[in-house]
Amino acid sequence: MNTGELVELGQQLRVDSVRAAAAAGSGHPTSSMSAADLMAVLFARHFRYDFEHPDHPGNDRFVLSKGHASPLMYATYKATGAIDDEELLTFRKNGSRLEGHPTPRRLPWVETATGSLGQGLPIGVGIALAGKRPAPTDHRVWVLCGDSELAEGSIWEAAEHAAYENLDNLTLIVDVNRLGQRGPTRHGHDLDAYARRFQAFGWHTVEVDGHDVDAVDRAYGEALSTRGQPTAVLARTLKGKGVEAVQDREGLHGKPLPEAEEAIAELGGPRDLRIRVERPPADGAPPAGHTGRPELPRWDKGEEVATRNAFGEALTALGTARDDVVVLDGEVGDSTRAEAFAKEHPERYFECYIAEQQMVAAAVGMATRGRVPYAATFAAFLTRAHDFIRMASISGSGINLVGSHAGVAIGQDGPSQMGLEDLAMMRAVHGSTVLYPCDANQTARLVAAMAGLDGIRYLRTSRGASPVIYGPDEEFPVGGSKVLRSSDRDRLTLVAAGVTVPEALAAAQALEGEGIAVRVIDLYSVKPVDRETLRTAAEETGCLMTVEDHHPEGGLGDAVAEAFADGSPVPRLVRLAVRDMPGSASPEEQLHAAGIDAESIAAAGRLLVGEAIVS
Repeated sequence: MNTGELVELGQQLRVDSVRAAAAAGSGHPTSSMSAADLMAVLFARHFRYDFEHPDHPGNDRFVLSKGHASPLMYATYKATGAIDDEELLTFRKNGSRLEGHPTPRRLPWVETATGSLGQGLPIGVGIALAGKRPAPTDHRVWVLCGDSELAEGSIWEAAEHAAYENLDNLTLIVDVNRLGQRGPTRHGHDLDAYARRFQAFGWHTVEVDGHDVDAVDRAYGEALSTRGQPTAVLARTLKGKGVEAVQDREGLHGKPLPEAEEAIAELGGPRDLRIRVERPPADGAPPAGHTGRPELPRWDKGEEVATRNAFGEALTALGTARDDVVVLDGEVGDSTRAEAFAKEHPERYFECYIAEQQMVAAAVGMATRGRVPYAATFAAFLTRAHDFIRMASISGSGINLVGSHAGVAIGQDGPSQMGLEDLAMMRAVHGSTVLYPCDANQTARLVAAMAGLDGIRYLRTSRGASPVIYGPDEEFPVGGSKVLRSSDRDRLTLVAAGVTVPEALAAAQALEGEGIAVRVIDLYSVKPVDRETLRTAAEETGCLMTVEDHHPEGGLGDAVAEAFADGSPVPRLVRLAVRDMPGSASPEEQLHAAGIDAESIAAAGRLLVGEAIVS
């Protein structure tokens, strides 16, 4: 397209953004209008993509970080021929693929769900990293974000990470339209203020009039020719560009234009220009890897092994068998034991430092390029990245998260380091899988199983050594459990997971010596939960007692209760959990103070059985 055609294309994108929002009666047309010229030049001159084959490995990748500007993206899709005008006008309607904020669940050309601002660039960093290591490709990553979201700390986690990794295959386009939702942004149209910040992080920057299509074209060309640095194109634009009644005016964010037909006429009316997007080279695929069956580590019964150690060894074995496995660390790999993978497979190990949002975002980005990411940090610190995990679920992303140092069992470090909310957080994520192994062999099997699951997968590991109670050939299906003790005389069922399993077994042994038979269930799959085994135990023993190293809200006890939520007979359910705020103490002291050690479990069991006899 020549300059005149690019100008007309920008106007077409504005018109179609206004039309889509008007048809929906809602949306963000003014935010779309400011970036229309930026999109027109990108897709007509620089973006390489095969819309018929969105999974083509040579495709460039585009991330709309300012996801509320979805009318602009859909207008661009119409211009490429990916959708037609009839579908464009279904925007935001029930059943339409064109949601208020785009998601890859509905549209194959969308890389990731956006709408929670500040996430597009961090995820773009992950996509760009996948294009650099372990097998470099020549695809580029383009991210369009708004100036308002530059207030998010996650943007600057991403900026530092991108520069540190020399991601010259990444270009950030910032639509500096000066206006946020409630008024002016922090720096308004001061492009130099934004440039200084990105330059301080090691980025190449280009300042440009975002409505001068030739200047935008040159800026993109400069980004393509820059080596060793990511590039930020800082574009001065006007919100609502082209319509006098709304251009650069406050109070119009997230609203259809009040006089849409007049605005469309002012913009020159509808057009039907088509973009011929350049396709990537046919040979853009990286060398095929291998995905074999891992030779998992094995431990003998009775050994004392921390499940975090088993995680590190199993992950390393999985990486040997599968080239698609990558690992991301939050600068605690020596504690989570993820560093074992780094020693064997350094080209697939990504150090994100203490930036948990960026770590999870990079995992999401890598998953879009066919990687199987495992991101590991302390369970407590994953709470910082919860919004990224929530959005990953909306994307339908497949990522593995591992939280170590969970619960009061970590001991003296105190409550700031104790994951006591992680099970609740992860269980609440749509479509998630939550696993909590109690011994080394179980951990190894579950680490390998996670690679083949869908959605968000979470594995909780423990700091201290625990006895190996399962043989190395035992199977642990997701959604299952293990009944470790049972008889037809059982009067109580203890339901435990992780560190509380050995405590429950010891308590059951003590009660057996007093003539009280107790069943013990290892509920290693916290979500999905083994409903049938729990229901059978409830029917046969009449009472379930859950024991968890976690706060009572949302954890193991709630998972067990939900097994009876469909109308099944509800048993007597007693929950032992961490109810007080812990301090510093030894692991043994912590478990006892929380009332979840063997002695406390046995005492609660005696009381329950005694009450049952009296009643």
